Amino acid sequence: MSLQKPRLSFWQIWNMSFGFMGIQMGFALQNANASRILQTFGADVEHLSWFWLVAPITGMIVQPIIGHYSDRTWNRFGRRRPYFLVGAFLTSIGLILMPNSPMFASFMPALWVGAGMLMIMDASVNVAMEPFRALVADKLPTDQRTLGFSVQTMLIGIGAVVGSWLPYVMNNWFGFNEIAVAGEVPFSLILSFFIGAAVLVGSILWTVLTTKEYPPEEQAKFDDHVEEETVKGSIFDIFKDFANMPSTMRQLGLVQFFSWFALFSMWVFTTPALAQHVWGLSPGDRSSAAFNEAGDYVGVIFGVYNLVAAVFAMALPVIAAKVGRRMTHSICLSLGGLGLMSTVLITSPDMKWMLNISMVGVGIAWASILAMPYAILAGSIPVRKMGVYMGIFNFFITFPQIVNGVFGGPIVKYVYGGNAIFALVAAGVMLLLGAVSVMFVKDSDDTVKLR
Repeated sequence: MSLQKPRLSFWQIWNMSFGFMGIQMGFALQNANASRILQTFGADVEHLSWFWLVAPITGMIVQPIIGHYSDRTWNRFGRRRPYFLVGAFLTSIGLILMPNSPMFASFMPALWVGAGMLMIMDASVNVAMEPFRALVADKLPTDQRTLGFSVQTMLIGIGAVVGSWLPYVMNNWFGFNEIAVAGEVPFSLILSFFIGAAVLVGSILWTVLTTKEYPPEEQAKFDDHVEEETVKGSIFDIFKDFANMPSTMRQLGLVQFFSWFALFSMWVFTTPALAQHVWGLSPGDRSSAAFNEAGDYVGVIFGVYNLVAAVFAMALPVIAAKVGRRMTHSICLSLGGLGLMSTVLITSPDMKWMLNISMVGVGIAWASILAMPYAILAGSIPVRKMGVYMGIFNFFITFPQIVNGVFGGPIVKYVYGGNAIFALVAAGVMLLLGAVSVMFVKDSDDTVKLR
């Protein structure tokens, strides 16, 4: 008979997930500004999704491998913590170098250097990110997992708010000049990426220094079926684990497809969509003050949805206790879908403040996407396989992004006539489809059984 894991205090859970705040700050800087930076270096709107493909492709490869090895790792730094550290340092290097890509122009075009730094950042973020999901499941008993992933979501939101708003704050509070030389990134944005790198490393170190992990022999007491494969086994066992994934994971796969297809569209196309639809700029305008104003404001509204997510995250356990985790996720995805679809109604810079209202719904959906699927999934995964299955679950995040990355740009160009705003409307529809599909997922640990 397996033992019950000790319950942790709120602040122990907070410290355990604190590093995710720094990861998300770097991730938010990338999400809000990568398209802007790549356009500055010469990328066309219809090609942006192809450059963004490096993110899901690296995630699809890296996360299951990191999960596999973190399940089998134990040294003086722990089980998951060594991966936090390596991922943090590599991500910080990418953050520092990406906006400074023109300095390597004597070797190759800045656009390709920028795309390469994007790839390094994404691979490194995945090295650090996957073990954080597994750590929550490692440390917490079943009845605390919804709280654990909600705290993680709150910290993700805080980091993302700071990262998203930082370039705007630099320009509007500290008086940096938004106008840069054509082909170069504004200094305020470069400085923001430097700050993001420092916060990322510092927050990861906080988690490493304040959180202890259960050693293998103690972790084994929490699982009735621990086998020698916990420490042995080939990397090719990942394919066997994929084939034998729990049915709950398969069902969540469809929900994740709709959700992450929508998120990828939002991250890639919001800057060109708003520059065209709200600011009325031509697709070729990539360095004017108005373009940079639009880019900065994308950071503002991305900060808003992350702020909403940070606050709303703590309401998720309460709502889930009342109506169930599936219904909670369905409601949240629906609100996010309506929020994205409403952006088409905003047609001038004077109306830009209304974009913040649209992002409230997106923030509620984002909070749920970061917490509910993992809380539902964790109860169906054996302790000894937590890392690898959390990594394999990332397939259902990366695959829809790859599909969108391949076809999203051509759809914008040939179906939407270059009007990127319709990519945001379509993203809203995808979230509504996700809201329907989650109701067909089996959640064996849900305390509320819907009839």
